[in-house]
Amino acid sequence: MEIFEFDGQKYKQSSKHQKEWGKELISQLALKGDETILDLGCGDGILTEQLSSFVPNGKVIGIDASTGMIETAKEIKKINLEFIQMDINNLSFADKFDIIFSNAALHWIKDHNKLLRKAYKALKTNGVILWDFGASGNCSNFFEVVQNKIKDERYTQNFENFEWPWYMPSLSEYENLVSSIGFSETSISEINRDRFFSDSSEMIKWIDQPSIVPFLQYLPDDLKNTFRQEVVEEMIKKTHQKDGSCFETFRRIRVYAVK
Repeated sequence: MEIFEFDGQKYKQSSKHQKEWGKELISQLALKGDETILDLGCGDGILTEQLSSFVPNGKVIGIDASTGMIETAKEIKKINLEFIQMDINNLSFADKFDIIFSNAALHWIKDHNKLLRKAYKALKTNGVILWDFGASGNCSNFFEVVQNKIKDERYTQNFENFEWPWYMPSLSEYENLVSSIGFSETSISEINRDRFFSDSSEMIKWIDQPSIVPFLQYLPDDLKNTFRQEVVEEMIKKTHQKDGSCFETFRRIRVYAVK
């Protein structure tokens, strides 16, 4: 799996909607206060810290592959909170966690059969996974704009070896996948989180961190700014509403499963 490098400080400023979703997702957990929790793709650590506040007698470990994200997360200091730079694909825990949590991250992982099996192994008996990540139909405007842009003759040769960086399944596809793992209880649902960014500047922050990052990594320095500016301009044109807001589709898969 290719590792993409993100700016944790910029992500902190551009991820308002992810934080809103994450807060709601945390509220679905019935926590006693002594659980051991793993946060997959912890990003800047803000939600991981929130989790830790609900388990004062437990522990929360946040992992992320990005150096920039982990450096930002590690600025948060709490006795029951730890951040580790780790590729989620390399999980090697066994019977360690009461809960494996993840918000707005796992669409960056391509092999979910492997991920689910590793997560199952990492859970204690009766342990729970609670995940929310991108589903089929997610970010349809951005994907259309950027897919057309990488076919542009000025850029296309740079993307000859490019692999689409996200896995965003349909509900039925993921239901079938989870059912093959062996969980004792499962609930998979699809959630519509379509969003109106308050204005173009808010949307641009989201484009810059994290959406456009995988594409810029494939471009030489002399093309990065032009590519980025053209994507931004086309996104504003495509999504701008009469009230000044900008619309994007956000479709989510929510996964609850018990070992």
